[in-house]
Amino acid sequence: MTRCVALLSGGLDSMLAIRIMQEQGIEVEALNFKTMFTCCQDTSAQAARALGTNITVIGQEDDYLDLVRSPQYGYGKGANPCVDCRIYMFERAYKFMEAVDAQFIISGEVVGQRPMSQKRRDLNIISTNSGLEDLLLRPLSAKLLEPTKPEREGLVDREKLYDFEGRSRKGLIQLARDFGFTEEMIPTPSTGCALTEPEFGNKVHDLIQIQVDDTRWDYEALNVGRHFRFNEATKVILGRDQKENTQLEYMHRMEDATSTSFLEPISFKGPSALITGPSTDDALEYAAGLIYRYGRSLEGEGNIVQVVQDSGEFNLTAHPTERSANDKTIAGVNLRLAR
Repeated sequence: MTRCVALLSGGLDSMLAIRIMQEQGIEVEALNFKTMFTCCQDTSAQAARALGTNITVIGQEDDYLDLVRSPQYGYGKGANPCVDCRIYMFERAYKFMEAVDAQFIISGEVVGQRPMSQKRRDLNIISTNSGLEDLLLRPLSAKLLEPTKPEREGLVDREKLYDFEGRSRKGLIQLARDFGFTEEMIPTPSTGCALTEPEFGNKVHDLIQIQVDDTRWDYEALNVGRHFRFNEATKVILGRDQKENTQLEYMHRMEDATSTSFLEPISFKGPSALITGPSTDDALEYAAGLIYRYGRSLEGEGNIVQVVQDSGEFNLTAHPTERSANDKTIAGVNLRLAR
C-alpha cells in the first residue's frame, strides 16, 4: 500500500490535496502543525473526520521562536516568517513520514496563491531546505512543476494531478464540488496564524526589537489583552474581558512569568493588568491610570487598585494621567519605539 503524509491545516487546499491522493487509492496520514500563534485546530480535526483520515497534531519545539525572531527569508505584512516556517514544518513532517513508513509528503500549496511563500522560487527553497527535495508533492499545481519522485516512480499518476495557479478560488471550489464536498465542508479562506495579522505583528516586532531578552512566556502573553509600551524596559498588558483578566492572573503566577506586578481594581469594576519589566512608581501609576481609563471608575471617588508582587500586596489609588488617558496600544502609534 502506497502511503503519504499530508499537511492538513483544515483549509480547502489541503483537503483537496488529500482527496486527490485518496482518489488514486493512496493511504493518507494527516499531520497538523500547531504553534502558540495558530488557531482552529478543531477545524483540522473536523476536516480529517470528513475525509476519513487519521490526524496527528505536533507542536513547536524551543527553536521555533528563533526563526520568529530572525527569519532567514524575512517577514510578510505582519511578523509572519512564512518561508522559514514552512521549512520548519516540513522538516518535522519528514521525520513523521519516516516514522509511519510513508513514501512521500503532500501539501495543498498552489503556485502563486500566497505572495509570501508560494511563488515558484519559494516553493523550491522550501523543498530544498527542508531536506525533502522531490519527495514533496503539491497535487494542486503539480503539472506546473517538475515531476517529483513519487510521480516518476509511478506511485502517483501525474495525469490525475492539477495545474492550479494564482489566488482565485473558483476552480478549487468547483473541484471540491466535483469530489462531492458539501457546502459545509468548504471553509472560508483563513491563514489560521496570528503572525499574519498586521496588528498582532506589531506586538511581535515590539517584543523582538525592544525587549531583546524576550522569553517564551512573553510570546504566549501576546495572545492576551491590550499591550501598552511604557518605556523600552516596561510594558503593561490590560485584560479586555473577565476571561482575559483571569488569564492574566494565572500567567502572573506561572513559574517562568516575566511579569513583576499584577494589578486589579477592588473598589470599582475594570480590567486587570500585568506589568512586565521594572515596576517603578511611575510604571505602577501608569498601569493604574490605564485601569481607570478602561474601567467604570468614578471621578472624585477613591478608585482603589490592588497590586500583587512577589514581595507582597498593597493598594494604590487609580487616577487619570495625561499619558494613560491618551496612550495607544502597541498596535497603534507606539510602534515607533520598535521601528
